[in-house]
Amino acid sequence: MKKRGQNRGYLGLGFRVVLVLAFLVLFRALLRMHCGGEEDFNGGSDWNNVINDGFGLDGSKIAFLFLARSNLPLDFVWDTFFKNAEPDKFSIYIHSEPGHVFDESTTKSPFFYNRQLKTSLKVTWGGSTMIEAEKLLFRSALADPTNQRFVLLSDSCVPLYNFTYIYNYLMASRKSFVDIFLDKKEGRYNLKMASTIPKEKWRKGSQWIALVRKHAEMVVFDQTVFPVFKKHCKHVGPELASKQKIHDCIPDEHYMQTLFSINNLENELEKRTLTYTSWNESKNHMDRKTWHPKTFMYADVSPTDINGIKSIDHVNYKMEYRTEWCQCNSTSVPCFLFARKFSKGAGLRILYDGLVGPFDKASLLNSS
Repeated sequence: MKKRGQNRGYLGLGFRVVLVLAFLVLFRALLRMHCGGEEDFNGGSDWNNVINDGFGLDGSKIAFLFLARSNLPLDFVWDTFFKNAEPDKFSIYIHSEPGHVFDESTTKSPFFYNRQLKTSLKVTWGGSTMIEAEKLLFRSALADPTNQRFVLLSDSCVPLYNFTYIYNYLMASRKSFVDIFLDKKEGRYNLKMASTIPKEKWRKGSQWIALVRKHAEMVVFDQTVFPVFKKHCKHVGPELASKQKIHDCIPDEHYMQTLFSINNLENELEKRTLTYTSWNESKNHMDRKTWHPKTFMYADVSPTDINGIKSIDHVNYKMEYRTEWCQCNSTSVPCFLFARKFSKGAGLRILYDGLVGPFDKASLLNSS
């Protein structure tokens, strides 16, 4: 009797072990479904060669991707930001004009020394070269498997919080942050795209995005959507477009958004940008409304002004009659982590106000 009871005990223990293992396998499968697999979204063979997605690695990093004309005029702001960061939690990549080197003669911050890409190209505003430069940044950052978040920034961007806050905010969400909405009015869609890009999948939004690794890989390995953009989405200016009855299209305002839309990934996005821009409306000589980003000067960035930006908790998309409440994992959060376009004077003021962390005024004076 005792032996039979022991066998039942062993069987009961074995059953529990099997049950636990089955649960773990099911949990891992559900987790992979939530985070996304490594399927090829565009049928390109390169997808099978993608670097390990790095999920579960300790020491996950944010890759800060700077799209610069030449220098980084606000390097002194970012220097303080990175000085107050943990070195193993971030990496830096800069796309600048070909031949430009970041060293002690071109930047005040050692964090940017030799962080320029080995391969870069001359970028034309409103041209497909802007997207190519962005792809180069993402490709370089993907070479490091510990990079898990990828933030695209302009050379006029500043952080609105210290590093720890921004790191925790980005790492808390498994979604990418992409400003994305329907483009119903501007007539930029070209019917010649239709075989690859159905009109109902055409989207617009800000180019300043923050991606998870899976989506960054998609951008880099896309060989289907970008060639169509390069051929049929070109910026010619509203006057020439009106005279010649052709489409005036700005690729960087549509490419990423349309790529994710075509691949049915909008449910994997927080549909907003993390970078605040203040837009000024004006009219040209053809009486057309145009919008230009405001440049923030010293007088525009008082603590009250900055707190006003940081207190924004929703974004209205009039074209879609949609209000995007800013959340991270169903928790309400401030909408914006960064802002542009900041002048040097505005950058100095936020430094002196301690916006991005403790600031050594003497160090800036000594480096000037």
